[in-house]
Amino acid sequence: MGISFLAILFIGFFLLMASFFTVKQQTAVVIERFGKFLSIRNSGLQLKIPVFDRIAGRVNLRIQQLDVIIETQTKDNVFVKMKVSVQFRVIQEHVYEAFYKLEYPHDQITAYVFDVVRAEVPKLILDDVFVRKDDIAIAVKRELNEAMLAYGYDIINTLVTDIDPDIQVKNAMNRINAAEREKTAAMFESEAQRIRIVAKAKAEAESKKLQGQGIADQRREIARGLVESVEVLNEVGINSQEASALIVITQHYDTLQAIGADTNSNLILLPNSPQAASDMLNSMVTSFSASNIIGEQMKNQPKRVKSKDHTSTDYNPSDTSDPNAAS
Repeated sequence: MGISFLAILFIGFFLLMASFFTVKQQTAVVIERFGKFLSIRNSGLQLKIPVFDRIAGRVNLRIQQLDVIIETQTKDNVFVKMKVSVQFRVIQEHVYEAFYKLEYPHDQITAYVFDVVRAEVPKLILDDVFVRKDDIAIAVKRELNEAMLAYGYDIINTLVTDIDPDIQVKNAMNRINAAEREKTAAMFESEAQRIRIVAKAKAEAESKKLQGQGIADQRREIARGLVESVEVLNEVGINSQEASALIVITQHYDTLQAIGADTNSNLILLPNSPQAASDMLNSMVTSFSASNIIGEQMKNQPKRVKSKDHTSTDYNPSDTSDPNAAS
């Protein structure tokens, strides 16, 4: 009797303990009675009838992520590997459909992702695949929502997280990008060089312009100074020729003095003897005298005048007689 009572007590305690179970947060438990669906229990302490009821399964209600890697071909015949991340969860009100209608949800989602990606990517060239990856993700999400909603799954988001072309294509793209950047850099360097050349040319032109204006102003002032010097010398009885000769000699000695004042100068002025100034003055006076004589001769030379009968006669300006009187 004592052993039987202990056995019954142990069995009763076991059945009592088997009647209670706990459900974690964001989890749903499916209860079956004799293999038939009975109820869905949510988080907390729950009760079931031992032996008659059993826990058929637990359904995760949290957001899950499935990474799908697909290899496909683009419109320009480039093979790429794409990684699509699908974020989904079981709708709490549709736990029954999620548990009983679909046995392998991950395989179902993977199949739909493959179908959509391999239908969209072959329409695009490789460059457009990178640019329009968001459009591909939206198309995957739209297709999955329509298909998985009937099974109690909600597609939260889909992301194209990686696009990996063939290694040879990737190297070619890197070379193209490097060449394009070198081309851009060369264009900028050429433009900078052109700007420097133009700026230098403008600066030189401005410098030449200012230099020319300075030389013109200098010569103008020198001419004014010479005119004033000649006028002052004329006032003391020195004519223009002698004044010019005197100015030349003065400038000659001023030049010699300026050259001698520079200790680092190697310039030698030829001729540079004391007689040079006198020779220069004599040469100038002789030149002026010769030019005056030639001028007087040209003034006194008779002009040839044509008569009415088209005969030419010599006409002397100093002769006051009528050249046509004889006729």
